[in-house]
Amino acid sequence: SAYDTKTRQKVAVKKLSRPFQSLIHARRTYRELRLLKHMKHENVIGLLDVFTPATSIENFNEVYLVTNLMGADLNNIVKCQKLTDDHIQFLVYQLLRGLKYIHSAGIIHRDLKPSNLAVNEDCELRVGVMLFPIMNCLNLKGLSAVYFFFTTLPLIFLKYNVDIDQLKRIMEVVGTPSSELLKKISSEHARKYIESLPHMPQQDLKAVFRGANPLAVDLLEKMLILDSDKRITASEALAHPYFVQYHDPDDEPEAELYDESIENKERTIDEWK
Repeated sequence: SAYDTKTRQKVAVKKLSRPFQSLIHARRTYRELRLLKHMKHENVIGLLDVFTPATSIENFNEVYLVTNLMGADLNNIVKCQKLTDDHIQFLVYQLLRGLKYIHSAGIIHRDLKPSNLAVNEDCELRVGVMLFPIMNCLNLKGLSAVYFFFTTLPLIFLKYNVDIDQLKRIMEVVGTPSSELLKKISSEHARKYIESLPHMPQQDLKAVFRGANPLAVDLLEKMLILDSDKRITASEALAHPYFVQYHDPDDEPEAELYDESIENKERTIDEWK
């Protein structure tokens, strides 16, 4: 971290690792800068500044990103304490508010997990950045969304004391996909792996999360639907009764659509610089 003497606030400084080592690295650096710059939302970590100690293009090999500094991450918080339902409502609402903004730009977050959700002392949450234009990724509402909500939200409702066994553990709770849904999975490797698993029925989440707010469980049930065509979106989730005290359609903004055409062009490393 560092102290910005102009804004008089503490900031986070990230040094990009080998930003121009190859064409792939150079393109990735350019994309990260553009994506961060595009994010202008109070629940998403955005770019405050960028600098380099280089004085010429020849020795331009270091890039430093300046972003919002947050006190902790959700991973550490849920390990140390059990959150109240009021805390959960506020945190998940902010998460969905940030995701609605990200998704509206045509961007997905491919690494959503507790350690990428920054939270300050006022319980204000920002989604950490690991963003990709949707054209380069899987379906926006793909299985990865179920994986996130299964591995993250239950950790908020329950004390963090077990490791999550990824896909198999997911199936043990939400059940194995139907034959109809399996046809929608484009990855042959993933499809064959799922088909190799024994049939598992969907569990009753009310029994799994016994004692949790019924509205929270209802929301989870809608989030953990494997079929992306039937699963609730971030925008729809914001209007769920669980967030009745926070939901305000006029204060849940969307972003301008992200244009990735520039970064898809063929350029030399110096041109990317």
